[in-house]
Amino acid sequence: MRFLRRWKIRILLFFAVVGPGFITANVDNDANGILTYSQAGAQFGNMLLWTLIPVTLALIVIQEIAARMGAVTGKGLSDLIREEFGFRITFFMMLGILALNFGNVVGEFAGIAGSLELFGLSKYITVPVCAVIVWLIVVKGQYKSVEKVFLVASFFYVTYIFAGVFAKPGWVDALVATVKPPDKAMFLQKSYLYMVIGVVGTTIAPWMQFYLQSSIVEKGVTRRQYKASRLDVITGCIFTDVVAWFIIVACAATLYVHGYHNIATAKDAAEALHPLAGDYAYILFAMGLFNASLFAASILPLSTAYTVCEGLGFESGVGKEFREAPVFYWLYTLLIVAGAGVILIPNLPLVKIAILSQVLNGIAIPPVLIFMLLLVNKKELMAEYINSRAYNIIAWVTTVIMVVLSVAYLWTLRSG
Repeated sequence: MRFLRRWKIRILLFFAVVGPGFITANVDNDANGILTYSQAGAQFGNMLLWTLIPVTLALIVIQEIAARMGAVTGKGLSDLIREEFGFRITFFMMLGILALNFGNVVGEFAGIAGSLELFGLSKYITVPVCAVIVWLIVVKGQYKSVEKVFLVASFFYVTYIFAGVFAKPGWVDALVATVKPPDKAMFLQKSYLYMVIGVVGTTIAPWMQFYLQSSIVEKGVTRRQYKASRLDVITGCIFTDVVAWFIIVACAATLYVHGYHNIATAKDAAEALHPLAGDYAYILFAMGLFNASLFAASILPLSTAYTVCEGLGFESGVGKEFREAPVFYWLYTLLIVAGAGVILIPNLPLVKIAILSQVLNGIAIPPVLIFMLLLVNKKELMAEYINSRAYNIIAWVTTVIMVVLSVAYLWTLRSG
C-alpha cells in the first residue's frame, strides 16, 4: 500500500508540473521543422535518420539544464544573462534572437497557409483569421488556460506517426539507417551538410531554451518539483523526436522513392503523399501541419516576447494584464501582424525560407549553449544543482560539433 501511495503521489506531482517541457519540445515540430524533416526525407531518403538519436540525447540534456536553472533561480535565461554578463551583451543577443525568431514566425504562418490551401481555402482569408485566433488565445487567456490549449495541441502530433505507418516504409532499412551513419563521402556534399545543420537546428533551436526557462518560472516550478519537471522535459523530447523520425520515414518511403526530391511548398509534400500513400496519409499530414503551425504561431512570438522583455528588463508574462506588461503584449502583437503580413506577399519561396531559418538556428545555437553552460556551472548561482560531469561533456560536445558543422558548411560554400 505504501508503494502504491508513493507512486500515486509521484504521478499527481508529474501532472501538476507537466506542460513547459512537453510543450516546448513539441513546438520544435513546428511548420519549419515539419518542412525541414520532409525535405530531409524527400532529398536524402533515410540517410539523415542517424542524426535523431544523438540529437535527442543532446536535446534532453540542454532542455533539462534550462528547466533546472528556471526552477532553482526563479529567473528566465535572458534575465540571468543580463545579470551575470551585462546589458550590452544581452542587448545584442536580444536583437539576434528577435531577427532569428521573426524568420521562424513567418514559417509558422506559411504552414497555416499551405495546410489550409490543401482544403481549397485561400491564404488571404485563413492567415488573417488564424492570426486573430492566435492573438486572442494568449492575450485574453490566463497561463493555466493557455497551457491547456497548448498541451491538447501537442498530442495532435500523433497524426504524423499514423502518416508514417500508412506510407508503408521499409522498416528494416529505416531502423538500420537510424543507428548507422551514411558513407563519409556524403559529408563532403554541400547540400547534405546543409540539411544536417537544418535538422539539428530545428531540433535544438535557440528560442526553445529561453521559452522553456521562462515557462518554468511563470508556472511556479521550484526546486521541490524539479524532479517531476525533469520527467516532463524527457518525455517531451523523446515524443517530439519519435514524431520527427516518422515524418522523415514517411517522406523517404514516398517522395524520395518516387523521385520527388524537392519540396517547393507545404502543399507539395502533402499532395505528393496523396497518390503514393493514400487519402489517410495525405489528410493526416495536412491536419498535422495545420495544428503544428497554429500551435507554434502562438508559442514562437510568445517566446520572443518573453526573451526580449526579460533581457531588457520589461514586465512579461501571460498571467499579467495588457496594461501591466504593455511592451510584452505589443511585441507579441507586432510579431504576429508582421509574420502574417509577410505571408500575404505573393510568390515568396516559403519552404526555402523555412529551411534557411532552421539552418540559422543551428548556426546560432552554440553561443546560447555557451552562456547556459557558464551559468549552470556557477556554484553561487546553482549551489548543488550545478551540472554533472556527464551533462557538461554532452553539452560541450554538442556545442563543438555545431561549430564544426557550421564552419565546414561555410567552407564548402567558399570552395564551391
